[in-house]
Amino acid sequence: MNRTAVGCLIGALVLALLVSVGLNMAQSMLLLGQEAAGLDGREKLTEKLETPGGKNATDKIARVDLEGIIASTEEGGLMGMAVAGPDFIKRALEQALEDTDVKAVLLRVNSPGGEVTASDTIYAAVKKAAEKKPVVVFMDSMAASGGYYVACGATKVVAAETTLTGSIGVIMESMSYHDLFDKVGLATRTFTSGAFKDTLSGARPMREDERVYVQGLVNEMYERFLGIVAQARGKPAETLRGGVADGRVLTGRQALEAGLVDQVGYIEDACALAKELGKAPEAKVVRYRATPSLLGALGLASARAEKPLKVELDVTGGTLPRLTPGMMYFLPPWLPR
Repeated sequence: MNRTAVGCLIGALVLALLVSVGLNMAQSMLLLGQEAAGLDGREKLTEKLETPGGKNATDKIARVDLEGIIASTEEGGLMGMAVAGPDFIKRALEQALEDTDVKAVLLRVNSPGGEVTASDTIYAAVKKAAEKKPVVVFMDSMAASGGYYVACGATKVVAAETTLTGSIGVIMESMSYHDLFDKVGLATRTFTSGAFKDTLSGARPMREDERVYVQGLVNEMYERFLGIVAQARGKPAETLRGGVADGRVLTGRQALEAGLVDQVGYIEDACALAKELGKAPEAKVVRYRATPSLLGALGLASARAEKPLKVELDVTGGTLPRLTPGMMYFLPPWLPR
């Protein structure tokens, strides 16, 4: 056999080996993705041991963290802060309910609030979970507005004395720039199908009937928030309306005195309460985390690589609103916007 034939044979063998290795890797990755997803096809959250339990104890307290601005999408973030979406919280609560070893849920909230609908979605998930297993919310540095809204779905609420909470209210913003346009000689031409279609346009002054209309939308969302707090805390809505439900921010101690939380303490106290309510004194505490599969990580890396680089420069010094115009938020009034 001449050297050319030998070389071709070796090349064919190397190519076959590479193809075989590639197929095996693809199959392994697919199996790993299926295993991570679970039998129902959903991605299963991983558990990290936070606190060991008693010897040979199988009972668990599932800790779930809600961190950052509450928003319906986790892309980007308002005011440069982390974003907490409903999807992870819902998935974590569902997994905790399905796990028979989980006797209670410890939901740590560290959030100034966020979008109205996203907050309401998480609240509904917490309330649903609390109907089947005890859910204890621990308020960390901040659980204001939408963060407090979420906590209203829990079985019990624990706040640190230094927690900032409350801020029961709704905010909606738009920017007015028609005076600036007049000075520089600019104008917009808008064609609408109805008198209220461009209500929040900053290119013209707002009419009085538009102010009444927008305020009515805000009031409707506020009444829902107020009703949820009244039901959760067993207090008359009118008492709350004339007192702490005027948008003010409270410390954990003040919230306890106002009846908005059940006790003050640290996260260890909230954990002990979860064990008590779950009747699992020897339970270990596990923290749920989302760990993307290898295929998911590769897909995310590819998407980020293909996404064009965008640089934003804020020349306003933070003086312009950062909230999405026309969207309602559960946020405290003192956050930079």
